[in-house]
Amino acid sequence: MDRVAPDALLTDAIPSYFISPAVPVWDAAARGPWTLEVTGAVKRPVRLSPTELARLPSVTHRVNHYCVEGWTAVMEWTGVRVSTLARLVGLRPDVEYADFESFDSGYHESWDLESALHPQTLIAYGSQGEWISPAQGAPARLHSPVKLGYKSVKYLTRVVFLPHRAGGYWSDQGYEWYAGT
Repeated sequence: MDRVAPDALLTDAIPSYFISPAVPVWDAAARGPWTLEVTGAVKRPVRLSPTELARLPSVTHRVNHYCVEGWTAVMEWTGVRVSTLARLVGLRPDVEYADFESFDSGYHESWDLESALHPQTLIAYGSQGEWISPAQGAPARLHSPVKLGYKSVKYLTRVVFLPHRAGGYWSDQGYEWYAGT
């Protein structure tokens, strides 16, 4: 478990990374209302609106954010554990991975199931007591201190549970696939 000192200073801003030409913002007029789809090798796939996602049991973690570029920041994230979503949809026995998909120009990263179900791995919709902003990955993003930042997919639209590894935007370009901290 990632632990930070209770008196560690929280940062209210970390650099905003995305692959689109500008900060991605969900356009409901063009795409319809945002939902998070949880699907793949599951018994009960779901689509959750922001309200439905926020009604699920949530937690707030004060944890480190580790960047591949060498910096670290202490952040507070609020959201739903990926393990809660996994229980909701009922994983098939052959699931070994999860792929997290974004509306940021096709960005995605896959994770091993153990890391995805870690108790500090969240689908975050809040940070520092506020709803996350587009620069932070709104309306929802993945976050966990057990992986480097590039594995924490922003602008999340789908969680796909899989029996096989699916690669990812950066790992397909030579970055380490596991990217654990």
